[in-house]
Amino acid sequence: MSISDLPVLLIDDEPQILLSYEAMLSTEGIENILSIDDSRKVLPLLSKQSRFISSIKKALKMREMHEELSSLKRHTSSLRNHLLTDQLEYESAFSSILTKSKKMRAIFHYVETISKSEEPVLIMGETGVGKELLSKAIHDISAVKGELVAVNVAGLDDTMFSDTLFGHKKGAFTGADKAREGLIVKTAKGTLCLDEVGELSEMSQIKLLRLLEERVYYPLGSDIPEKSSSRIIACTNQYLTKSVSEGKFRKDLFYRLAAVQLRIPPLRERIEDIPILLNYLIESSADSLKKAPPSSPPELITLLSSYYFPGNIRELKAMVFDAVARHQSGVLSLDYFKEFIKDKGEYVEPYISLPDHGVDTIINLSGRFPTIKEVVNHLILEALKRSNDNQGIAASLLGISRQALNRRLRKED
Repeated sequence: MSISDLPVLLIDDEPQILLSYEAMLSTEGIENILSIDDSRKVLPLLSKQSRFISSIKKALKMREMHEELSSLKRHTSSLRNHLLTDQLEYESAFSSILTKSKKMRAIFHYVETISKSEEPVLIMGETGVGKELLSKAIHDISAVKGELVAVNVAGLDDTMFSDTLFGHKKGAFTGADKAREGLIVKTAKGTLCLDEVGELSEMSQIKLLRLLEERVYYPLGSDIPEKSSSRIIACTNQYLTKSVSEGKFRKDLFYRLAAVQLRIPPLRERIEDIPILLNYLIESSADSLKKAPPSSPPELITLLSSYYFPGNIRELKAMVFDAVARHQSGVLSLDYFKEFIKDKGEYVEPYISLPDHGVDTIINLSGRFPTIKEVVNHLILEALKRSNDNQGIAASLLGISRQALNRRLRKED
């Protein structure tokens, strides 16, 4: 059944106006028209016409589906053009994310495609990669009327979670002397970003699932459901698939969230961003400290590119601020950064990975299981390669002094 086959009810106390409207609709191919010139006849007519309301609902549903299909076609065409030209329609929305990475550009294109949808978004990434900045980009591109509010849900028990998101009625619990609206109301027709969603309790996960599927929630102390118009963005630094397999995160909630998911690569997977981030952070740190921005030695990029960065951009920011704060004049010293990395040595090792084939490749060096000397020599060569033959940086990567590295190199000579 098409929209034109569904009945249309016209109500007016002027017969001439009804005739005019009927003629207008007929010229557009709408023939199934019911006309009433007395409003008192409406309810009796509707009681006889049991399919009228359902037909209207079907028409509205068909219109919604048509709009979604048109939107999907626009998004597909836009994504195709973006991938071919690498041009972003909303370049300014990503201005706070400094990057030259092709991986990040691909994420931006996908964000432009899904931002105007009402579907929830799952953003995954390690601590400090910029999940909150990407959330803001999604919110800005969506052009929703409401606010963007972010809340960290880690450590909230179910009562605190419910009260924070859904609010409570007066007398809902001891001390609730007046009603309070939750963040769902504050972000009406806006965006609610739930950080560390992987930490939610079982009961809170059930409530979040109901919110996503039915768009309803219950304030504490109320048995009357309230409607939600908030767009949900969930962020996590956990591997939720592992949490699902371990029974710590509901499978149905994961699949509801994972329909639209983004994974932000860690800084060590986009080291091409380190130079631009370093320059920006040096200038911003100097500005906040009311100091002239110092220059950096070229070896610094090599050192930073070889570091694991478990804290990602947030850690780099702290590292640069510390160095600029301690700096007096001239060029920044590598020692500031080496000390910072060394202080983390108790739980972080320099980012040195074995070749793609792991131990097997080292074994193939001699055709047998390698000796300790052969493995050590291999690691030294790898460290020198990654440090562009800078012995000081190579020694830092290996966790030995430069003098010890020099002695070993002279011994091999």
